[in-house]
Amino acid sequence: MNQDIENSLKVLRKGGIILYPTDTIWGIGCDATNSAAVKKIIDLKKRNLNKSMLILLDHIDNLGRYVKEIPEMAIELLAATEEPVTIIYPGAINLAPQLIAADGSIGIRITNDDFCRNLIFKLGRPLVSTSANIEGKLTPGFFDQIDEEIINGVDYVVEHRQTDKMPRKPSEIIRIGLKGEVQIIRK
Repeated sequence: MNQDIENSLKVLRKGGIILYPTDTIWGIGCDATNSAAVKKIIDLKKRNLNKSMLILLDHIDNLGRYVKEIPEMAIELLAATEEPVTIIYPGAINLAPQLIAADGSIGIRITNDDFCRNLIFKLGRPLVSTSANIEGKLTPGFFDQIDEEIINGVDYVVEHRQTDKMPRKPSEIIRIGLKGEVQIIRK
């Protein structure tokens, strides 16, 4: 795992993109503050420019670096849940513009995965996390289901957990407003 983290860091610091395991499914990622790297992911996935992507953070204490104001309800939810949950926050800041939705929001998940947490901590910036598939194609559940076009299109493929067959699913997605408004986007 440590070698994968070091190799990933080299790629990410140069503006590259990686294919990596998360606390949910395999993802394509880059430095979430690097606009050129985010564009590489959009191009590889053949993604609609109007669809935003989520980011991963290593710790709840870093939320304030990327969101203007954190709804109290979000802190309560994060403290109460053990399952991976992505929260859509209003007022995204300090991120590549393509990641921010038209309404100024951003989806953020605080990862519980050791590999991801260590990588994000060492990078010192959030990591983009989008499913490892071409837009419109099925989301792969395991590494061996990832399309060759994705594997060949990234700058580094993490070896950690490639043979893992533990069933995983995408995270729940919940939008939380500053006044405590809650909308479940994906259960």
